[in-house]
Amino acid sequence: MSGQTERSFNVLEHLAAHPGGCSLSSIATGLGLPLSATHRLLAELIRLGYVRQDQSHGDYVLTIKLVAMGLSFLSRTGITDIAQPLLDQLAVQAGELVRLAVVDGDALTFVAKAQGARSGLRYDPDMGLSVQLSCSAAGHAWLATMSDEDALQRVARQGFGQPEQFGPKAPTTVKALLTHLKLARVRGFSVISEVFAPAMTAMAATVRDPRGQVIGVVTIAGPLIRLTEERMLALGPTLVDTAAQVGQASSASALFKRAA
Repeated sequence: MSGQTERSFNVLEHLAAHPGGCSLSSIATGLGLPLSATHRLLAELIRLGYVRQDQSHGDYVLTIKLVAMGLSFLSRTGITDIAQPLLDQLAVQAGELVRLAVVDGDALTFVAKAQGARSGLRYDPDMGLSVQLSCSAAGHAWLATMSDEDALQRVARQGFGQPEQFGPKAPTTVKALLTHLKLARVRGFSVISEVFAPAMTAMAATVRDPRGQVIGVVTIAGPLIRLTEERMLALGPTLVDTAAQVGQASSASALFKRAA
């Protein structure tokens, strides 16, 4: 049963990465499963309402049931009511994408965002994804609050990002990562350039609850041509202040209480 459950979630995650739908054979090949087993999993997910089969060409796609569940969960936690106005305000000031990630065990997951870029290139990656700790501003900000030993243990469990998967300056060694963390500790927030993606920059500051525990991270990200290092350093105090305000209001959110 546990194996079937894991396979079912693998199918859901695979389909989530292919919103246009996938054929039975491509799902089976992508997950390394037999066609017959894949067909049984899809039939069960269809019965439960999480997947449907497109009648025109037979591909399998996710229904909105998972999306509805996620939005309902976030709504009930109160995170949007608490954080969204603050994220919106910061996005206007920065003129770039602002996001909030929450700590969930050993992971950081983005749960809210505000787009401040009104024209030109707009950076707007997928939401709800776990953060790559070694190659992201959010990851560096969170890791910088820990001892080097604890930070490296978390990165080891997730793995280092490779330049071909991320940006050309993605750290691939312990020494390179620790250099980023040291700078983040000195500044009070993290700054990266062409680390997560080519020609993109980002910065992040941690959110602490009233007891001082790190429960999330607020980030600003945008194209290098606009969000230069000079611009990020100028935005640093505003970013840190916003993260502090989110932290002060966090006791009203069930999601933040769970993260703590």
